[in-house]
Amino acid sequence: MNILTKEQILEAQDMTIEKVDVSKWWGEPVFVRALSGAERDEFEQESLEAPVDIGDTPDDAKRKVNMRNFRARLAVKTICDESGTRLFTDAEADALGAKNAKPLDLIFDVAQRLSGFRKEDVDELTKN
Repeated sequence: MNILTKEQILEAQDMTIEKVDVSKWWGEPVFVRALSGAERDEFEQESLEAPVDIGDTPDDAKRKVNMRNFRARLAVKTICDESGTRLFTDAEADALGAKNAKPLDLIFDVAQRLSGFRKEDVDELTKN
């Protein structure tokens, strides 16, 4: 049985990029890429607010999901050029969030699928 080496894993070209038709924006498509592991962790961390203590034990603390500009915050991390280079910075999420919701939904859905977000992941992020 062959087993991947560290070098093979680190050299693997595994960032998936997909063209998305967002005709509401000038009739042209955009490219959307998967998040890296670190980017996904960062997005999930940004999406959780600090726990609120509601009881006597640490288990009594509840976390709320920060849904503010949720789609645009994921979109700015994943909209890219054909080579996978991001077009937006995180600071531009508010500006992108002011755009039509339909193209943002399309981008969000593709970014979510490419980055491996599953229903279970969202449930885990939002539990409690």
